[in-house]
Amino acid sequence: MPTPLRLIFMGTPDFAVPTLETLLALPEAQVVAVVTGPDRPAGRGRQLQASAVKQAALAHGLPVLQPTNLKDPAFQQELKSCAADLQVVVAFRMLPEAVWNMPRLGSVNIHGSLLPQYRGAAPINWALMHGDQETGVTSFFLRHEIDTGDLILQDKLAITPDDDFGSVYDKLKVLGARLAARTVAAIAAGTAPSTPQPTAPDGLRPAPKLTKETGRLNFERPAAELVNQVRGLSPAPAAYTALPDGRGLKVFRAQALPMEAATAPGTWATDGRQHLRVATSAGWLDLLEVQLEGKKRMSIGEFLRGTKVEVQ
Repeated sequence: MPTPLRLIFMGTPDFAVPTLETLLALPEAQVVAVVTGPDRPAGRGRQLQASAVKQAALAHGLPVLQPTNLKDPAFQQELKSCAADLQVVVAFRMLPEAVWNMPRLGSVNIHGSLLPQYRGAAPINWALMHGDQETGVTSFFLRHEIDTGDLILQDKLAITPDDDFGSVYDKLKVLGARLAARTVAAIAAGTAPSTPQPTAPDGLRPAPKLTKETGRLNFERPAAELVNQVRGLSPAPAAYTALPDGRGLKVFRAQALPMEAATAPGTWATDGRQHLRVATSAGWLDLLEVQLEGKKRMSIGEFLRGTKVEVQ
C-alpha cells in the first residue's frame, strides 16, 4: 500500500470535528498536526476554553498549533517542520499564501455551499434566508481570492420546509466529513478533479459575515421572506424585533398566514392565549417560538401565559 499522505488539519468550531475524526480513520492519510484558534474566554466565569477541534485533537494525542498570527515566521517554520503533503481546512481563518501554498499538494477547503454559490463566511445562513430548497458541500483547492479555487467534489443536500440553520448545520458537518474523506482519497490516488470556477459568473449570491442588522425583522417585507430569515438565523444568532412596549424579542420559529383585510405593516395582533402575529407587506408573520430578553426560549402559548402583550 502507498505511504499515507501527511495531513495538517485546520479548523476551530464543532462543525469541523466530524471531518477531523473521519480523516483520522482514513487509510490514505496520516494527520500529523492540527491548527486551531487560540483558547477563548467562555461562560459566565469567562474561563479560557479550548476550541472543539482542539479538544478532539488532544483526545487523539495530536500535536496542536494555536497561532494568533498566521504570518508569524515562527509559526510558519513550525508548520513547515511538519512536512505535510496536504492541508485540509474546515471553518478556519483566511490563510496567507505562504501557508496555503506550503504543502507539495497544496491546501483543500471544505465549504458549506455548492460553490460558486454563497462564497463567504455564512453560506448555510444565506441559503436558508433566500429560501433555497437545496444546498450542499464543496471541496476545492485554496487560492488567493476567498472561495474561488478550483473545484474538486460536491455533495448536495435537500433543504426541507422544517429545516433551520441548526438542522442544516448538523447535516452538512456530517456530509462535509464524508466529502473530505473522498477528496483526500482521490488526491492520494491522483484521480482528484480540478475544475476552475467561472471567473465572472452571473446570478451568484454572496454569503457575507452576519451582522446585528442581519437579524432585524423588517415588516415592510413579505411574511414568507421573514419566515426564511427566521429559519436562516435559528437557533443562533436569531432574528429579532421589539414588542409594542419596546421589549426585545428573539424569534426562532414563525409561519406566514394570509391576511383577510389590509393591515398596516408592523401592526401587532394577539388573542392573549395562543397566537401573536405581526402584519407585514404581504400576510401575517405568525410567531411560534420566541424568547423575551432575559428569559428562556418558549412556545408562543407558554410565552403568552406569562407575558401580557398590549397591542394597538
